[in-house]
Amino acid sequence: MSVKHALSRGLELGRSVLHVGLLKSGGRVAAKLRVDRLRVGPSVRTVQPQAFLPSRYRYYRTSLRGLAAQLQSAGFRRRFGGGSPRNRAVFLAFGLGVGLIEQQLEDDRKSAATCQEIQAVFSKKKFQSPPRPFISGYKLEDYIIGNQIGKGSNAAVYEAAAQFAPQTESKNSVTPVQLREDEEEGETPRSLTCCSLKTFPLAIKMMWNFGAGSSSEAILKSMSQELVPAGSLAFRQDKEQITLDGHFGVLPKRVSAHPNVIRVHRAFTADVPLLPGAQEEYPDVLPSRLNPAGLGNNRTLFLVMKNYPCTLRQYLEKTTPGRKQGSLMVLQLLEAVDHLCRQGVAHRDLKSDNVLLEFDSDGCPRLVITDFGCCLSQSDSSLQLPFNSMWVSRGGNASLMAPEVSTAVPGSGVVIDYSKSDAWAAGAISYEIFGQQNPFYRGTGLESRSYQDKQLPPLPSSVPADVQLVIRLLLRRNPNKRPTARVAANMLHLSLWGRKALANQDSVGMRKLANWLLCQSAVVLLKGCSGPSGDMVEADLQRSFLGNLDLEELRTAVGFLLYGREQRQACILSA
Repeated sequence: MSVKHALSRGLELGRSVLHVGLLKSGGRVAAKLRVDRLRVGPSVRTVQPQAFLPSRYRYYRTSLRGLAAQLQSAGFRRRFGGGSPRNRAVFLAFGLGVGLIEQQLEDDRKSAATCQEIQAVFSKKKFQSPPRPFISGYKLEDYIIGNQIGKGSNAAVYEAAAQFAPQTESKNSVTPVQLREDEEEGETPRSLTCCSLKTFPLAIKMMWNFGAGSSSEAILKSMSQELVPAGSLAFRQDKEQITLDGHFGVLPKRVSAHPNVIRVHRAFTADVPLLPGAQEEYPDVLPSRLNPAGLGNNRTLFLVMKNYPCTLRQYLEKTTPGRKQGSLMVLQLLEAVDHLCRQGVAHRDLKSDNVLLEFDSDGCPRLVITDFGCCLSQSDSSLQLPFNSMWVSRGGNASLMAPEVSTAVPGSGVVIDYSKSDAWAAGAISYEIFGQQNPFYRGTGLESRSYQDKQLPPLPSSVPADVQLVIRLLLRRNPNKRPTARVAANMLHLSLWGRKALANQDSVGMRKLANWLLCQSAVVLLKGCSGPSGDMVEADLQRSFLGNLDLEELRTAVGFLLYGREQRQACILSA
């Protein structure tokens, strides 16, 4: 072998070392040779690569410059210490090749800095607060209450209007009394009535109080999970601190505003009134003063929120979204779940009944997660629940419990990790969004406790391939092989808007993607300044994506997409 050929072979070997996964052993060599002294550049936060990705999609953070220096030094020592010319040449060229990878790490540092700058810009953008006229309303008497629009296992929801807010109705709008009469005659479905939303823009949720007592402090403490999505003005300022267990405490954890998470504008306690349909719909939960056989307490918690046209389940019963619209709906669920996870909240009862829906000016559905009565909200944000007794609640909706939750057995030291459970439920709901039956509802044949990944039913061929990949990954039994909601959301963002950036993209280079991120940031900022387009679903999704940028999570998403495309190409070739 000629020296020229040996050098060429060594350089090629050095360049490909990252792709074949040899850096793992190289890291051990570097550690033994104390290359930490030669480490340059600021350290960056790293995320462990997903163990189930092929080695060519794993990213290691070894001081390659130090490793290359040691290899080159060893090569020169071999030059004068013996060994064949061929081996010396290959060893030296290998060291030079590894040194070239340091340039890639320098690009990574620049890409990480770009992501941090973009994130800093978009994380400061606040979502809209309640309308300006909404400045009072801390009493039940402040509201006009219409018909019942929903009922669950622990509450009833009524349409409402604020008496203190100015009405902006047209001449043809109907009064609350006229609307109720029309609905009783069955002329128009309540959930889809535009006039109803104009007349009753708000919704009041009345909790059912069985055992919390009738004091405001006891009620707020017992139903604190419902207060997680409450806004900063939801409580009267003199009630911002409440008495808990005989001493002053702070109100429960509350998540910041997000376009895909319900916002509670007002929360207060009041005496239970006799509302329309109460005697027929829920007589047992009424207090004895309203129903002698009732078991409820006299006072309970009321939550005031925006009134939405329908639930996701109601919408899907009449409509099947198209390719892009369905992808955007799945993406909204993942963005909402990621927002909750980042703030230490697991919903634990995610289903299409607990997702509300409205439409932006383009007619695109906007999804909003609601009903936090079963949520896990911890001060340490770990989302890990000690499961030492069968009396510890796993959450609601047993059909859509993630496998790691449904199969947990109580015992000493047992902990349930909820960090990926809502993302799993979002994957199951995605089947409904694309017109299929949820595979985990009763009667469909699959149970989260026992199913295998290969048993998942196929999605329609009309569903984009990248979206199918995301859903399959979200529904993996093993949570360690399941992407986080953030990574899954990044995959859909890149699939929807970053196809050109991913074209001819290798598993390591990120400069092209970083340039695309900068262009995308400029476009989103311009859209936000151009008027109504800044309030559309797509604009909100893009702001969420850019406001949560992290280089490692983005690279993991790229790795998943490239791996999925390789698998599809292999299937096509084999067919």
